[in-house]
Amino acid sequence: MLVNLLPHLVNGLTLGLLFALIALGFMLILGLMEQINLAHGSLFAAGAYFAYAIATPKLPIPADLNQAWAAVPLGWRYTVAFLAAPVLVAPLGLVIERLMRRTYGRDPLYGLLLTFGIAMVLEDAIRALWGTRDYTLPVPRDITGGFFMLDLIWSRYRFWAAAFALAAIALVWVVVERTRFGAMVKAGAHDGEIVQAMGIDIKKLRAGVFVLGTMLAALAGVIMAPIWGIRPHMGIDAVVPAFVVIVLGGVGSFWGAVLAGLLVGMVVGLTGAYASEWSLLSMYLLLILVVTFRARGLFGKKSLLEA
Repeated sequence: MLVNLLPHLVNGLTLGLLFALIALGFMLILGLMEQINLAHGSLFAAGAYFAYAIATPKLPIPADLNQAWAAVPLGWRYTVAFLAAPVLVAPLGLVIERLMRRTYGRDPLYGLLLTFGIAMVLEDAIRALWGTRDYTLPVPRDITGGFFMLDLIWSRYRFWAAAFALAAIALVWVVVERTRFGAMVKAGAHDGEIVQAMGIDIKKLRAGVFVLGTMLAALAGVIMAPIWGIRPHMGIDAVVPAFVVIVLGGVGSFWGAVLAGLLVGMVVGLTGAYASEWSLLSMYLLLILVVTFRARGLFGKKSLLEA
């Protein structure tokens, strides 16, 4: 019985690490700008679509160049897509950050409405460019298919996705906890005015954080694409769990987001295996259960709700 659960636990672990990766980008922006970026899911979707355009290949270049690119082995095309897609999506994050500047320091509702509008624009732009059909991101043979272990079939790609998501999360931790940039981000999240008084350009800092968060979303989109498939509304499917993960883990807590991501992934993965119709509902029930007894989330600081 326990052995039969293992593949579902691995699937849940993979899903949880990817949820945590999306949530960390979301939380960095929320922590410094104090604005909820509802366009974060659209940036996740953009990463998947850009990777598909590069790997298939269907680039907006002359047909003979596309044919030459198609002759390149899939392993190389996928590697280029994996590395280039987050970089290509980054300018979208810069544009969104520039549009959001007028909302800083104001009612968060302004930023919420603005990023909601941007998310709708990006989703419609995706429909205009790629249509409404679903796509599949091809992956190299070395990381696709299954293998036998403990008399069970395991997905090779899910192991790879979990390993890379874990490596990306570790890299984010190093950037936030062990670099000067990370120290400035944490100080800015605590008090932006003091950071500015110390001679740090808060505008550049915000732009840098937004780019980092955007690239994390796009990277998660590239990794998730072979699991979920690529479709115009996949951004909404990603941003809702990311928001749940942040609230569940506690706003501003790095390890809270990671642990909450794993919890949500496990719950969604297990219920999806045995009662798929309860899969998403289980995530919200988990959120309600935790927030009922701990309003600040698992690792969040004490909030006004508990005063």
